Amino acid sequence: MRAVLCSTVTVLALVLAGCAATAQAPIAAATPARAADPLANPAPGDWPSDGRDYTAQRYSPLTQVNRQNVGQLGLAWYADLDTYRGVEATPLYADGVLYNTLSWNITTAYDARTGAVMWTYDPQTPREYGRLACCEPVSRGLAMSGDKVIIATLDGRLIALDRRTGQPVWTTRTFEHGSRYAYSITGAPRVFGDKVVVGQSGGDLGVRGFVSAYNVETGAEEWKFYLTPNPEDRPDGVASDGVNAMMRATWSDEGLWRELGGGANPWDAIAYDPALNLVYVGTGNAVPHARFYRSNNQGDNLFVCSIVALDATTGAYRWHYQMNPGEEWDWTCTQSMIQADLQIGGRIRQVLMQAPKNGFFYVLDRATGEFIHAGAHVFQNWNLGFEADGRPITADIVRYGEDQRMVAPGPGGAHNWFPMAFSPRTGLAYFPAYQSAFVYGLQRDWQPQPMRSNSGWAGFGNPHAAQLLADANELERAYLTAWDPVNNEIAWQVPLPRHGNGGVMVTASDLVFEGTTRQTFAAFNARTGQQLWEYPTQSAPVAGAITYELDGVQYIAINAGWGGGAAQIERGAGIEMPRAPARLLVFRLGGTGQLPPLPPQASAPPEPPPLRASEAQVARGRELFGQACAVCHGQNAIGGVKDLRHMTAETHGLFNRIVREGLYLDKGMASFADIVSEEDVNAIHAYLIARANEDWGR
Repeated sequence: MRAVLCSTVTVLALVLAGCAATAQAPIAAATPARAADPLANPAPGDWPSDGRDYTAQRYSPLTQVNRQNVGQLGLAWYADLDTYRGVEATPLYADGVLYNTLSWNITTAYDARTGAVMWTYDPQTPREYGRLACCEPVSRGLAMSGDKVIIATLDGRLIALDRRTGQPVWTTRTFEHGSRYAYSITGAPRVFGDKVVVGQSGGDLGVRGFVSAYNVETGAEEWKFYLTPNPEDRPDGVASDGVNAMMRATWSDEGLWRELGGGANPWDAIAYDPALNLVYVGTGNAVPHARFYRSNNQGDNLFVCSIVALDATTGAYRWHYQMNPGEEWDWTCTQSMIQADLQIGGRIRQVLMQAPKNGFFYVLDRATGEFIHAGAHVFQNWNLGFEADGRPITADIVRYGEDQRMVAPGPGGAHNWFPMAFSPRTGLAYFPAYQSAFVYGLQRDWQPQPMRSNSGWAGFGNPHAAQLLADANELERAYLTAWDPVNNEIAWQVPLPRHGNGGVMVTASDLVFEGTTRQTFAAFNARTGQQLWEYPTQSAPVAGAITYELDGVQYIAINAGWGGGAAQIERGAGIEMPRAPARLLVFRLGGTGQLPPLPPQASAPPEPPPLRASEAQVARGRELFGQACAVCHGQNAIGGVKDLRHMTAETHGLFNRIVREGLYLDKGMASFADIVSEEDVNAIHAYLIARANEDWGR
């Protein structure tokens, strides 16, 4: 790992002269002061938690960088991260040190002035867990408490590190190896008061989602709450037992949810209000995705695609709101949850805001869960309105059977995990939006398979579905969206070229910062959307940025590392640009650092071997690829983590050993011998050779 220190220029007089920008009267009332907790009220120049403070607004009060001088931002220093995998973490900052984490949970502390590495900790995450991560073995961040930095590893460990040395203080396991469920962790842990709260990933393969809390000083478990009912119809002996019967009543007596767990895993955002003593848990998609197989097309299937509020002390249920009853489109409600106090309907409301995958922006009462309002920010065809209690009216057209239906948004979501921000000055929320559609249909006589994406859908490799998907793709648009949560409408949108634009951060100088799929880091006027500055980063920054102040200088830090689910979509579209390995980039006014030149564009893909397999073998390979491989390697074998149409002659020769023996385990490609036979691997290989020949020269 390499850090580069760049010379700096003192521009304080210019900064002070330029920060007197006028501000309109805010729509939002100021959020009340919290208890004396450094995570509730961090120092203005600190960024000690994922959303900066408990409101998770990703709003900084710093104003040294403002609309008048943002064009003078330059690179202060950068660190090479030595990976081409996605880097999705929001860094943390306190006391002159910047903390960052990468795929496989490798965590580093940097001198925040210079980028010098202070320590690195590698938890030796087993590489075979890479097959359980739907969208690469990423980590979205860290937590901090006092003298500890806390990581949540892909294989389910919470590890508290000494902030000064990087040495482990305690380790605890949140789930056991060899569990019947395919658990992993990709989301950031959160420290709320004296507890560390964490969820888990794996909902596409099959899990029974839960959230759990641990003592921040010792790592001892304090409570656990399951988010789907016990499949054996018995108590679990945990906090969710009090509502197990309520959950169970919303599921069919029969269905594959009993085998696969039902889903609802909280794989990203979890929030906390210390005044109300509530933890808010955003839950994931259902599994199997298709409700026909999951629950005989019956029931709301609580708590999939919901926000669930729990007592922070005990984990006991307090309220819930379900965005999509009977969810079956791979929509999740795990996206950013932001708190604010807004004047709505003539009075101040304590609200919780979220823009989940389904294309709507929701405003709820965070004390009671009452639905206040919601509005669509992209084209959608699933919602016909809301009942008086806020229950959505779901259009029949999106309830698919073996007849395929086009549904908007698609499974990538109108807003995925990319962090959202809110400014109490402008009263607007900011997030990357994605307009899309997808073709859904049941696969006849489908049966679940272990360690595979268990959707029950007709299959990504189906040629007819592929043509319909091409039609659906005509709807695709991407934006940076500013949403007015009081008036329930779009304030402004900035079109962006492709899906996968990064998380958002906003400052008190009315600047919105976001990484873009133009492979740039950009600043926008928070009131109008006008782009004010852009820096070429040589890889698309998908993570959330932070800003911090050190020695009177404001810095802005962002991870630039293209990867994850959005990257798989864009690689699949064949429009991925040449890119550099991932880097941590840190900017300041007057920074003069330079990135090395971008590596020359890769040569054309190698010529594929001739196709000698039968049509039946290729068809079988297409089906197996859609079940076992497409999640990582792209629909129709286009793109993904590694585009398998572009294998070298050497890789073709090793194909069976790679898949069956785990020859590339060190690269995250574990053995699949437990789920595919040698005959199956030969069929998959034949399909890939056929696909390569179809697209050769394109």
